[in-house]
Amino acid sequence: MSSVQVDYAKPAAGGRDLTLQAWARVPQAPGPAERAAQKARAAELLREHDAVLVAHFYTEGDIQDLALETGGCVADSLEMARFGREHPARTLLVSGVRFMGETSKILSPDKRVLMPDLDATCSLDLGCPPDEFEAFCDANPDRTVVVYANTSAAVKARADWVVTSSCALAIVRHLADRGERLLWAPDRHLGDYIQRETGADMLLWRGACIVHEEFKGIALELLREEHPRAMVLVHPESPAPVVDQADVVGSTSQLLRAVIDGDADEYIVATDNGIFHRMRQLAPGKTLIEAPTAGDSATCKSCAHCPWMAMNSMGGIIRALETGAGEISVPEPTRSQALVSIERMLDFVAEHPGSVVPAYRGHVAHLGSA
Repeated sequence: MSSVQVDYAKPAAGGRDLTLQAWARVPQAPGPAERAAQKARAAELLREHDAVLVAHFYTEGDIQDLALETGGCVADSLEMARFGREHPARTLLVSGVRFMGETSKILSPDKRVLMPDLDATCSLDLGCPPDEFEAFCDANPDRTVVVYANTSAAVKARADWVVTSSCALAIVRHLADRGERLLWAPDRHLGDYIQRETGADMLLWRGACIVHEEFKGIALELLREEHPRAMVLVHPESPAPVVDQADVVGSTSQLLRAVIDGDADEYIVATDNGIFHRMRQLAPGKTLIEAPTAGDSATCKSCAHCPWMAMNSMGGIIRALETGAGEISVPEPTRSQALVSIERMLDFVAEHPGSVVPAYRGHVAHLGSA
């Protein structure tokens, strides 16, 4: 187990940003024999406990494969939430970061929700403390509150709408068309992208993802010169100088589909490199290139992989199922209040199916459907 210190941003008075520190404990990778044994044991425990594994694209490849091999799900946060709610299993094992487990519990209060490590958090969540966010909302009572899914249950409870990167553009455009003025949190880069695309009146909280904020516009320009025929895929949590160079801007599911459906041979990808595992499975033969996270004389902090996503391990899955450790609890009335804003998003997506690029459902040899 290694400890990684992580810097993250939080807005302060006077328009300044504070840089704070948090820690991530990253498990040591096991050897091949232990990996195989752990995977077999985890699959056995999932069957014994009537549990289903719901994993994010950014988790390690073995966890993604286990989810698919045992009838679970590998997806972005929107599809994870929908899958967990609709699946009949009595226990959801959510492999990702804490807000994803909380969202599953909000939607499925009668199910047991476990996580491999409850300390696996998110810089966007950390950078938007509920009490400070509440004060921000109270100071702007005329604005409709829209929050990104990467927030705590308490922040969601204060919101009018929750959105993911899959549906944020469509929902904000819908609200703007109704003449609503918005308060947006927490990711300033995603908020800026949506504001530029929709023209909405948006007051932005100043949070950022430690992974996507590190992608560099100038370094990306140089990389594109080396690979002039490559298609550039960018997650909208990235800074504007990176987003502006993209051929495709979208959520993890949308970027995955762009690789599968694209006719290019090479793809420069600006998102967490955990998604490369699924991209390689569904688009074999295509070349994937990590977008640069550091320019000349610079060093990366995340190096294109979230340290909290890296806290998810097969050992953590086994421990959670064997002992019940890592159980998520969301108290009332927070859960019921957060449910309103989440269900508003899910209802919108159901009523406007064209507003979201669907998750890919293609078949993968030896793994089954995504």
